[in-house]
Amino acid sequence: MSETAKIRVLIAEDDDNARSLLVELLATLGHTVVSEVATGREAYESAKDVVPDVVLLDVHMPDGSGIEAAERITQNIPGVAVVLFSGDQSLTLSDRDVTATAAIAFLPKPAPPRVLDSTIRLAATRAKELLNARKDAEAAKQALENRKTIERAKGILMRRTGSSEQEAYRILQRTSQDRSVPMVEIAKAVLASEPGLHDTAKG
Repeated sequence: MSETAKIRVLIAEDDDNARSLLVELLATLGHTVVSEVATGREAYESAKDVVPDVVLLDVHMPDGSGIEAAERITQNIPGVAVVLFSGDQSLTLSDRDVTATAAIAFLPKPAPPRVLDSTIRLAATRAKELLNARKDAEAAKQALENRKTIERAKGILMRRTGSSEQEAYRILQRTSQDRSVPMVEIAKAVLASEPGLHDTAKG
């Protein structure tokens, strides 16, 4: 994310004055405040609705710990970065808190404008990178499962028709093209037609 890109920020701060100052500061820094709330529950509900790039979340909230809200946001809204902040200078986050919230940064309150700006930009970039990495991993896992399914279907066709591995693959390929259906779906149909493999094909 470029240094000039506008970051969409949700602010969760229970102090009205502090929240107003943050809204003004973020606007001055070139960011867009898409929502401002005063409780952890509101932070989670609002984040679901507006899906910001970054949630700037106070650790101490009137309805409980901001840590809990951060956990819910991280677990249920992929791609949203959480930046925790607090005016409690003695506060430190445990390893468990860091892991559970996936908080990308923890800022003192108030934070210098340049630090706040760079942290928000870094958090947004990092969150997108993590989301893309997760998607890539899921796609790779699915591709591997698809290959396994096709290999099993080829084996069944080879046994049924006496064809070679290459010929069995061509059968799947031609059927896929003729029906305009992904080859893995044709392979699943082959598995489903094989006695004793119905449960496996469904999975």
